[in-house]
Amino acid sequence: MVVGPGRGALMPAFVFPGQGTQLPGMGRELFELFPDHVRTADEVLGYSLRELCHGSRTDRLGQTRYAQPALYVVTVLSYLHFQQRCPSRPSYLLGHSLGEYCALHLAGVFDFGTGLALVARRGEVMARAAGGAMAAVIGLDPDRAAAITAAWPGGGVWVANYNAPDQIVVSGRADQVHAAEEHFLAAGATAFVPLRVSGAFHSPLMRAAEEEFEEVLAGTRVGEPRIPVISNVTARPYRAASLRATLSGQMSGSVRWTDSIRFLLDRGETRIVELGPRRMLTPLIERIAAMN
Repeated sequence: MVVGPGRGALMPAFVFPGQGTQLPGMGRELFELFPDHVRTADEVLGYSLRELCHGSRTDRLGQTRYAQPALYVVTVLSYLHFQQRCPSRPSYLLGHSLGEYCALHLAGVFDFGTGLALVARRGEVMARAAGGAMAAVIGLDPDRAAAITAAWPGGGVWVANYNAPDQIVVSGRADQVHAAEEHFLAAGATAFVPLRVSGAFHSPLMRAAEEEFEEVLAGTRVGEPRIPVISNVTARPYRAASLRATLSGQMSGSVRWTDSIRFLLDRGETRIVELGPRRMLTPLIERIAAMN
């Protein structure tokens, strides 16, 4: 994706999508091209990635604990394949939620197997925090939407993702998210779309899972990013000193995707390439650029 003339062919920014982009059959060609990575993945996960993505039980890709590691592997291999065909040093790396782990690995923060082990544990703790609901709110100013959630009686509904100037995602207790629909529509939203997810991701309801995951991160060796990675939580490049805290905070914090893309655009970064099983971030980026 190119949203403008950019800084030249050698310095694109790469973006990686998150959960929800998985689909049966993904990665078939990539698994043949990178057998060593697939072998490592099978060893880390304790099951066959090929069987998960291409076998008779691809229905498991709809489950958080399986979807997240599968997406991590396919997305990383998509990047490696791109670099084989079009070698280029990235200016920045960004990932939406789960995709941030791909960005951090590719920036040299941790190796492939370590990143996969983290993602697998992340998927497990998030799956155990099942319950709750999420929904996309279309056509409403994000500040107005945030004001509605902030004033929600007793809490229970939060902004999970700031995806574009005309799209956010809310997360929270299932009954409260469903009750919020009429309030968002009355405020001017053009659509309220419930999402097929297993939990209230990127909300305070994930804090117990976040605390459990913090212990995993504390025992994980991480390095300093060799390529700038923009954090979902801060919409600014990761700093090595606070990397673990920032990454764990992502689980219950909002994904500030709009601000992250604006950070790039404000610095003249207009050559942005999305890599993953399918393109879901590109339309958001195009809308952000058009409304910037």
